[in-house]
Amino acid sequence: MTTQTIELRLWRQFVAVAEELHFGRAAARLHMTQPPLTQAIAHLEKLLAVRLFDRTKRSVHMTAAAVALLPQVLDLLARAQALPEQARAAAAGEVGRLRLAFVSTAGFSLLPAWVRAFREHDPQVHLELLEATGDMQLQAFEHHDIDAGVMLHSPGFAPPGLTRRLIAREPLVLALAEQHPLAAKASLALDEVLALPLVIFPRRILPSLYDSIFGMYHAGAQSPQVAQEAIQMQTIVNLVSAGLGVAWVPDSVRQFQRPGVVYRSVAGKKGRPVPICETSLFWPADAANPCLQRLVAFAPALPD
Repeated sequence: MTTQTIELRLWRQFVAVAEELHFGRAAARLHMTQPPLTQAIAHLEKLLAVRLFDRTKRSVHMTAAAVALLPQVLDLLARAQALPEQARAAAAGEVGRLRLAFVSTAGFSLLPAWVRAFREHDPQVHLELLEATGDMQLQAFEHHDIDAGVMLHSPGFAPPGLTRRLIAREPLVLALAEQHPLAAKASLALDEVLALPLVIFPRRILPSLYDSIFGMYHAGAQSPQVAQEAIQMQTIVNLVSAGLGVAWVPDSVRQFQRPGVVYRSVAGKKGRPVPICETSLFWPADAANPCLQRLVAFAPALPD
């Protein structure tokens, strides 16, 4: 028989005797009579195949084996006593693991303060952060590799099987090189910029916003002149600084102060507005992770 089969009751009896060094006092502490306690210790020694106590008519002393064992047994009993509270905390989402993906634009303003506040509010929830584009997040949801994701999108974006909470809404602004002739203006008109070479993300990573931007061009009988594609907003802005073209970026990207790049608001025309973009927290409609519900409740929210 192995130590894994030993009941906690025997370990508690061992601790009582070890701490009292007196079978009578230990029995009284355990609210039992002495003979059953003596039998229990003898049974424990048999299970362990070691002697735990040297007994005489006048004294009880722990053996070296008992001295070595006592701290570990105390730790075992403390952990066992904590299990019910740990189970309750886990069921309430106060303890656990949560995998949160996010797009790079969320890292400019929204995410840092929100994540910091959530970690302070729920310090026992292990929050794993993963930077990922929208298409990567949708794949991760399909494979159950993430619990929630922060995605950038156009209004009305609603992937099947996912629930959404809108957490930010902002206009698109134009990033252009500092030396560009239009950079001297405080704001721009839409007709001034539609013919300029464009740096943009591939459609596959953000189809709703990509189509919204292209729709703005088509509404003005223009075809976007795509000069370069790049995935990350930081890379797009860096390419703008190199003079490859202009780029439509969320207003929050202004906080990415890349030397050689300026950001300008663009005034749309009647029937041809400059698109807005939204950032939302998404999670599976059938999610069972209780930590997720705490994150959702903690997330900021805007009316749709």
